[in-house]
Amino acid sequence: MFNQYTIFLPLLAMVLLSAIVLVWMYKTRVAEMKNQKINPQKIADHASSMTLLQSVAGPADNLINLFEAPVLFYVATLTMFITQTGGNILLSLAWIYVTLRYLHSYIHCTYNKVLHRYKVYLASTVVLWLMWVLIGIKLIGKIN
Repeated sequence: MFNQYTIFLPLLAMVLLSAIVLVWMYKTRVAEMKNQKINPQKIADHASSMTLLQSVAGPADNLINLFEAPVLFYVATLTMFITQTGGNILLSLAWIYVTLRYLHSYIHCTYNKVLHRYKVYLASTVVLWLMWVLIGIKLIGKIN
């Protein structure tokens, strides 16, 4: 039998990904600032940091990205738990989504080939929307 609490495992994995990318961003930025002898005040705004730290922009851009579409993932997992509309198919889709987001972050933070990153992003987005379609169907079924 499906345990509703298992939906929190992929949610926690996404939170962990955000933490990993945050640490990765700080490590690469601090190292680059030391390398270039950049005074922290010179990157007080986003435009300055993007100009002066362009070579290490991937992790910072990826961190921002992790607070865009993944927000819908967090809401989906909480919706499944609260409404008890989860199940093995949705749990599997949640893990596929998380796996694709880890891969997307890896590409974005390392070699950053846009076409590779885009394909993984697109796949994760399709999985996320499929999750929402299934949640919607289950919720509508509960209304009747």
